Amino acid sequence: MTAHRRSQAWPWHAGTILAALGVLAPILALMGQAGQGSGAHWGHLLQFVLPGALVQTLALLGGVGLLAAALGVGAAWLVTAYDFPGRRVLSWALLLPLAVPTYIVAYAYLDILHPIGPVQEAVRALLGYSSPREFRLPDLRNLPGAIVLLSFVLYPYVYLTTRSMFSSQAAHLMESARLLGYGPWSAFRHVALPLARPAIAVGLCLVLLETLNDIGASEFLGIQTLTVAIYTTWVTRSDLAGAAQIALVALALVTVLIAVERHGRRRLRYTGNRRAAPIRPRRLQGASAWLATLLGLAPVVIGFIAPAAYLLALTLERLGAGQGPSPALLRAAGQTLTVSALATAAALAIGLVVAWSRRIMPKARAWHRALPRLATLGYAVPGTVLAIGLLFPLMAAERGLAALRTATGLDPAGLVLLGTPAALALAYVIRFLAIPVGTLEAGLERIPHSMDQAARLLGENVHGMLRRVHLPLLRPALAASALLVFVDAMKELPATLLLRPLNFDTLATWLYAEAARGTYEEGAIAALGIIAAGLLPVILLARLLDRPAT
Repeated sequence: MTAHRRSQAWPWHAGTILAALGVLAPILALMGQAGQGSGAHWGHLLQFVLPGALVQTLALLGGVGLLAAALGVGAAWLVTAYDFPGRRVLSWALLLPLAVPTYIVAYAYLDILHPIGPVQEAVRALLGYSSPREFRLPDLRNLPGAIVLLSFVLYPYVYLTTRSMFSSQAAHLMESARLLGYGPWSAFRHVALPLARPAIAVGLCLVLLETLNDIGASEFLGIQTLTVAIYTTWVTRSDLAGAAQIALVALALVTVLIAVERHGRRRLRYTGNRRAAPIRPRRLQGASAWLATLLGLAPVVIGFIAPAAYLLALTLERLGAGQGPSPALLRAAGQTLTVSALATAAALAIGLVVAWSRRIMPKARAWHRALPRLATLGYAVPGTVLAIGLLFPLMAAERGLAALRTATGLDPAGLVLLGTPAALALAYVIRFLAIPVGTLEAGLERIPHSMDQAARLLGENVHGMLRRVHLPLLRPALAASALLVFVDAMKELPATLLLRPLNFDTLATWLYAEAARGTYEEGAIAALGIIAAGLLPVILLARLLDRPAT
């Protein structure tokens, strides 16, 4: 790279460095603050808080991981290896639970399965009972209930990655297994499943990270996880130092999860012939075909159709009674759209800087190549941990801004970042920056480097090459990134609960407050709005998943 080109590229590299430092700042600040905590704090946490929270967190992670992996792998193999009625619809419908955040599923099922809810009322009427005191189903508020609900919402992460791996496997591998005497189940267990281990590991890691990030469903269902402990320690007990120390433990658990996932597939290297024919689904007949349809439909019904239909019924009932959304709910919807749009615009701009910086310096040093990876670390950090860590840089920035206003003769009172929507948007950017970085890097990789050389021969510099050549070609990637970031920001609950300003609600926090009060009327409208927005990226994923088959 010439000195002239290096001088043109430097602003992009500087932006990447700032993005990486911005993501690392809350993590480093959290580690420093937790390390400065008193021994009495650590002693209290180790004796009274961490043992129970850590045990329940690990139990929840283990149960959700096993059940979600079974559901995701089973569903992926079912729609890949077998042909049955409704298979084409189920191949994308199995992604629908991704549109429903975990806290909404818990919110809906707590009402559906309430002792005086529709399900238990119907069961009692069928059995001839008239009161919950005579007969009631087991309470959903326990660890097994949380494991089941979270698994039926999060299994699509495993399904998505595993189905792509199953679809790309060559048919001759399965045929060879059959010739060696393996039956359908043995061929799946000895050939297809081992080949899909890297995909399963990636999907399962995402499931566990989402489980650890959850706060609404765990709290609604009475599970005292590390995430819930962080929230209650700060908000209920006003103990920021203790919350920082629990957050550090949660961050250590995230690091262990990622390290285990990387270690488990470090030596797994699979190659295949892309021209080989994919697996041809085996046609099922009669009862086995309809049984396959029912098995594929069950996760969709439990994870999406049942809660979404119930919330829709509640919403229509309220609207039919002439009770529309309250002004406060409409204000929360407007604030949700505003802060999500700000975060989306900022994340796209920063993601473009990071991705373009890597593009224009492909032979950079190792430390520079690591910067884009550092800029995407926020996605692996639970929202509560990120919020706690972000507090300390924001407080330092506020002190610096107050000193600057004092030096210039202005009134130093008032907050510019902390306790404002700007802090919330910043948390969203750090949390979801991995989405535009990854999507735009993938989009740039599809553009041949010969176009860069042609643009330079025509006299374009680095900035003009991006503006006139690459940005038009990146429009699909930019649109997909904007959609994913916007919807994820709308659904984000943990960081929003901890960083939102006073009297500032989003749809997620409005729903959380309604569930805490035990009221379901307006909460159903907010939940339905979040689900409707969440359907958009699911539709996009379904189209991408079906593209290789076309």
